[in-house]
Amino acid sequence: MRRKLAAGNWKMNGLAANLTELDAMKAAAAADKVDVLICPPATLISRAADAAAGSSIAIGAQDCHANASGAHTGDLSAAMLADAGASHVITGHSERRVDHSDSDADVAAKSQAAFDAGLIAVICLGESLAQREAGDTLDVIGTQLAGSTPDSATAANTVIAYEPVWAIGTGKVPTLEQIAEVHDFIRAKLVARFGAEGDGMRILYGGSVKPGNADEIFAVSNVDGALVGGASLKASDFNAIITALGNA
Repeated sequence: MRRKLAAGNWKMNGLAANLTELDAMKAAAAADKVDVLICPPATLISRAADAAAGSSIAIGAQDCHANASGAHTGDLSAAMLADAGASHVITGHSERRVDHSDSDADVAAKSQAAFDAGLIAVICLGESLAQREAGDTLDVIGTQLAGSTPDSATAANTVIAYEPVWAIGTGKVPTLEQIAEVHDFIRAKLVARFGAEGDGMRILYGGSVKPGNADEIFAVSNVDGALVGGASLKASDFNAIITALGNA
């Protein structure tokens, strides 16, 4: 059985004062029904790791550089993130792909760097609204999955997150049938490429997941959890999602 994962991406939100939300999340995480991950801004990783110490909340980063070190002003290597207390790193989020032109090859290189540093990579995939409306969703997802996932990926070091770009932060959510179609497709591709390891990789859904729709989304085939944006900033919202996942 794949253990469920509730992951929160704080994006460019949060100051030191917001770490009190982690304290309020500890009780829900302590139920030990699901894994819980929070990815705060890089400025908070070390303090978040300290705040989460002794709890079942893991701390992750939102991106890393593909190189281990070098003249890359403003960038952070996977080893630096691990040194700061991170256990996971998000790679290939649509906002990185769009705002920073991360290609599938870039995402694969960053994910490999994460593996080399002992981090778990949360590899993101997703289609735009134009691609969805053109009927190209599965082609886009298949291409991204193949190009963004290193050959060294295993169930222990890789999580896949499907985030339809048009649903992120918009309040729009695909139908349950659309979510199932993509998650089942991803699972089939992972098993075909990685065998049993592919069957063990967790696939998260992301895209306007909220307490009000979490129950029905978590009942969908091959949805092993969620990558949550805005609703992970407040414990009152994220705890409800954690609970819904634990009950799924």
